Amino acid sequence: MAIAYLCILIAALLPYLWAYISKASGQRYDNRDPRGWLAKQENPRAHRANSAQLNAFEAFAPFAAGVLMAQFAGVNPSAITALSLVFVAARLVHGFFYLANRALWRSLVWGAGFICVLGLMSAAIWRISQG
Repeated sequence: MAIAYLCILIAALLPYLWAYISKASGQRYDNRDPRGWLAKQENPRAHRANSAQLNAFEAFAPFAAGVLMAQFAGVNPSAITALSLVFVAARLVHGFFYLANRALWRSLVWGAGFICVLGLMSAAIWRISQG
């Protein structure tokens, strides 16, 4: 279970990696007005990294909930670990495809991560319903 919890931590930190890349991709970052600074950036990489950040934040809560649901329901720890590792790998690759402007590949790995979340939650629901 420690690996799945580590995956939650990594997933929680991933948005900050993309935020750092966004800030490093633009000109003279201004922390007093980060959103205004981003709006003025002409480098598309800064905007794509910011989009990856926002998407990573959106994906985090359902993933963390899925891991905790599965653990609480008594789902096989190996299954939880496997789905957690695939999720984190997919989310990392998702961010790199976002930066590389590879929309189709980005969507495919997004789907892989989403399937992991659905798998975690479905396994929890199945396990609880079996009593």
